[in-house]
Amino acid sequence: MRFREKFIGDKKFYAMVLAVAVPIMLQNGLTNVVSLLDNMMVGRVGTDQMSGVSIVNQLIFIVNLSMFGGMAGPGIFTAQYFGKKDEKGVQDIFRIKFMIGLVLAAAGIAIFWLFGEPLIGMFLHEGDASLSIEATMGYAKGYLRIMLIGLVPFAVSQCVSSTLRECSQTVAPLIASMAAVVVDLVFNYILIFGKLGAPALGVEGAAIATVMSRFVECFFLIGWTWKKKVQYGFITGLLAKTRIEGLLWRQSIVKGLPLLINEFLWSLGVTMQVQCYSTRGLEVVAGLNICNTLNNVFNIAFLAMGNAVAIIVGQMLGAGRMEEAKETDTKLLFFSSAMCVGIGAAMALFAPFFPQFYNTTSVVRQIATSFLWVMAFIMPFHSLTNASYFTLRAGGCTGVTFVFDSVFMWCVVVPLAFVLSRFTTLAVVPMYMLVQSMELLKCCIGVFLVKKGVWLRNLV
Repeated sequence: MRFREKFIGDKKFYAMVLAVAVPIMLQNGLTNVVSLLDNMMVGRVGTDQMSGVSIVNQLIFIVNLSMFGGMAGPGIFTAQYFGKKDEKGVQDIFRIKFMIGLVLAAAGIAIFWLFGEPLIGMFLHEGDASLSIEATMGYAKGYLRIMLIGLVPFAVSQCVSSTLRECSQTVAPLIASMAAVVVDLVFNYILIFGKLGAPALGVEGAAIATVMSRFVECFFLIGWTWKKKVQYGFITGLLAKTRIEGLLWRQSIVKGLPLLINEFLWSLGVTMQVQCYSTRGLEVVAGLNICNTLNNVFNIAFLAMGNAVAIIVGQMLGAGRMEEAKETDTKLLFFSSAMCVGIGAAMALFAPFFPQFYNTTSVVRQIATSFLWVMAFIMPFHSLTNASYFTLRAGGCTGVTFVFDSVFMWCVVVPLAFVLSRFTTLAVVPMYMLVQSMELLKCCIGVFLVKKGVWLRNLV
């Protein structure tokens, strides 16, 4: 088969892909652009404030990713039930996701309420003399206390929006995100800096604005879906009927538990990497915060492509179109990685200029720029790894994805970061380069697993 026929699709193919991916890109893009602006606002207040917010967001990231993983397992069945046109199956899976989301939100609130201070303290190490550990701890605790309120509406929003996307409805989650980001952006400006007669609350103002946006997104999604309940009937009878067939529960647990554990361990692994880097001083935490904020904006394309892979390939598998799913997936993987070559180049060019927007030290700016150059080079490999992961997940290979993602993280990446941070005097930028370079190895493993075709399975 010629290169073009194997890796390049026709106009109809790209129209289908973009119809799914672009609304997700826009939704994630709006969220991340506003997060970037929020971060810059906090960064204008001071480096200690920015570092405190960054540490808390890194901890909450674990809960958010656990929710994503907990709902992603049952979500495999949503896409395939929808492809099969089984409305009852979609509704039962939605109930399972709803229960999972509330349990994880409650667990997150309890853990951070009880152990927030010692968890934050793990990231605080002496470095630049102009930065204060005590001040950073104070800002972080105040920010965390408010952010916990937003975990429940966030869980409900993720449940509804993910189900809508798995049913090929990507516009409503996009509109909900647009409404949320407007609220977040406006009230961040008002409450952080004390505009329009409001008190200047700094990082606590940023937390209040974020929680407000969570509730706006949640209420919008519930209201919109209820209004369209004839088309999306999974929202009806949510509380009236809670009994779900034992077989479906078992299937969801078998496929979903590895994903939940995987996302928890993977996000915990990412957080452990940050903790290892933080041993080189508080300025590293601030530099990582700046790097990750911009990196998240540039990553939206390949993250949306991952969701598109799961949805498009999942529906083809559910309909029994195996050969078409295989051919489509090859084109999707190539498209995603090729696109990120250009996106990575753009980020590399922008890297030296972005840190200048922050009210911080020259050392922090230089660290952030170096981190951004590393991530720009790695981006195409991240994209291919991400698309491979979602391919395996679409076919229900959750045990394989667990080994591919979390086992690799904890057997390769975290030990490397730990050894370099504790047993060497290596500077943080070379350490960061070595740890991130492990993505190249992981990428090769992902492509090998996809090529083997272990994911070509109809689950429903």
